[in-house]
Amino acid sequence: MVRLLSVLLVIPLLASCTSIVGGDAKPGVTFEKPGPAGTVPAGLEKFYGQQLAWQDCAPFATTGSSRQAYGTKRDVECTRLEVPLDYAKPEGDTITIGVLRYRATGQKIGSLLTNPGGPGASGMASAAGMVSDYRKTDLAKRFDLIGFDPRGIGASEPAVRCLSNSERDAERLDLDIDTSPAGIAQTEQENRAYAEKCAAGTKFGASMLANMGTRDVVKDMDVLRSALGDAKLSYVGYSYGTRIGTEYAETFPQNVRALILDGAVDPTQDQLQSLVAQGAGFQKAFDEFIKWCREKDDCPLSGDANTSFRQLTTPLIAKPVDVGNRKLSYNDAMTAAIQALYSEQLWPLLLQGLNELKNGKGAMLLRLADAYYDRDDQGGYSTITDAFSAVHCVDDPRLTDRNALLETARQYKAAAPFLDDGNPPGAALDACAFWPAPVSARTGPPKADGIPPLLVISTTGDPATPYEAGVNLAKALNSRLLTFEGVQHTVFLQGQPCVDAAGVKYLIDQTLPADGTRCAP
Repeated sequence: MVRLLSVLLVIPLLASCTSIVGGDAKPGVTFEKPGPAGTVPAGLEKFYGQQLAWQDCAPFATTGSSRQAYGTKRDVECTRLEVPLDYAKPEGDTITIGVLRYRATGQKIGSLLTNPGGPGASGMASAAGMVSDYRKTDLAKRFDLIGFDPRGIGASEPAVRCLSNSERDAERLDLDIDTSPAGIAQTEQENRAYAEKCAAGTKFGASMLANMGTRDVVKDMDVLRSALGDAKLSYVGYSYGTRIGTEYAETFPQNVRALILDGAVDPTQDQLQSLVAQGAGFQKAFDEFIKWCREKDDCPLSGDANTSFRQLTTPLIAKPVDVGNRKLSYNDAMTAAIQALYSEQLWPLLLQGLNELKNGKGAMLLRLADAYYDRDDQGGYSTITDAFSAVHCVDDPRLTDRNALLETARQYKAAAPFLDDGNPPGAALDACAFWPAPVSARTGPPKADGIPPLLVISTTGDPATPYEAGVNLAKALNSRLLTFEGVQHTVFLQGQPCVDAAGVKYLIDQTLPADGTRCAP
C-alpha cells in the first residue's frame, strides 16, 4: 500500500547556543533550550525549539531491566520530548518520547543518537548499558551519548500494551504449532483477538497504532536532533535501527552528518525472503555452536546435530518441564536457543540449558527466554513484544497470500532444520492481517540522494541480519562497507578494537575506513 506524503516546507535556522533557562524551578531538574537548530518543518516550530527538563533517570524506569540499566546510575540524566501524535495534525494530540543522556567530557561536537533495534527495544536502557564501553573511546569526549525510547516503547508515553503480564505468560505456553485446518483457524482467531487487544489497551487506540511506524520515529528523531541543538544528525543504529537510519537519510538528507548502520536490514528483500534468509542465518550460527559444543566434554548433542537437538526439545510439545511455579514450554526452548545464538558469549549458557533439559530441568533455558522477552524476576514484561508487532504491522505489507505463506514455511523449515517441530508447514495469517491501522511505510529500495557517505558494518556470521544484507544496504546507499569476521549480531562498541577504531574515527572526523576493510577478533 503506497500513501502519498505531503512535502513539508522547511525554514532554515542557525544553530543556537545552549541556554539554561528557568522554566518552573524544581529541585533536581535542569532546564535547557539549545534548539531549534538546523532546518525546521513549517508548523512544527514549537516542537523543534522546545525546552528540555533534565533530571534523575530513576522515575523513567518501567521494568526490572530498565531499573537495573539506569535507575541507580548517577552519570546519566533523562528528559521527555513532546511530539505530535500525528505529524499531519501537529495541532492535535501530543505524546512524549523518553530520552537519556550521558554528557560529553571534552570539547563537544554534538550529540550521538543510538537505537538498539527490535523494533521495540528500549534505546534508553541500551544507551545506559553502553556507557562503560563508550567511556573507553574518544567518543565520550566529543559527543553526548543519547538513547531514546521510540514512540510507544518503554518510558515513552503512552506505551503500546496489548497483553497483561499474566496473559503474556499464558501466551508463551500456547504453542500454536497445529497446522491442521482447525489449528490454523484457532491461531488466526487468537491473532485477531490480539490485534483488538492492542487497540483497546493503548491510549489513543487505533490512532496511536497508525502512527507507530518508522515513518514517524524518524520524524521524532529529527525533532530530538533540533531540540538538542544539533544542526545535523550523528547516529548509530543496530539491526532494525539500520532501517530507522536509512529512512532518516531518505526523509531528511540535508540533516545527515554521520550515520553508522550495523547489522543491516536488507533493502532488496521482501519480508518473506528476509524471514527465510534469517532462518538460514540462525542455522549457520547453530552449526558454529555445534562445532564449539563438541569440543567440550559435556556436549549433549551427538550424531546429526539437528536430529539430536530436536530429539531433546520436541518432547516439550507434549510435556513442558516444571521450573518452580512456572513451566518451560517448547516455544520457550526455541526462543532460548535463538537468544543464545545472537552472541558467542551466550553459548555456554545454552550448553548449560541443554544439559539441564537432558536431565529434566529447564531453569537456564527459561532464563534465556525471559531475557528475550524482557521479563523481570517479578513477572513484569517490558513493551518490547507488543511494540514489535505495532511497528511491524504498519511498516510492512500485509501477508494474506496463503500460498506464499505456505511456500515460505516450507523454505524456512529447509533453511533451519534444527527449528523444525515435526509438523507440516502451515499458513496462518498473523496479527498484522487483522491490524486496525493501515500500512504507512515507504516502499521500494532506499533513495537518499545528496547524503554524505555512510558507514555500514556487517558481520560474516550474523544470525539475525545476514552478511549480504549489509553488502546490499551499502550498495543501495552508495556507502562504505566494513566487514567483521565473526559469529554475532552487531559489533560496534562491543570490544572489537579494529571495528571500534574505524567507527570512532568516522564519527569524529567523518573519515571512512579504506574500501574493502575487514576486521577480525
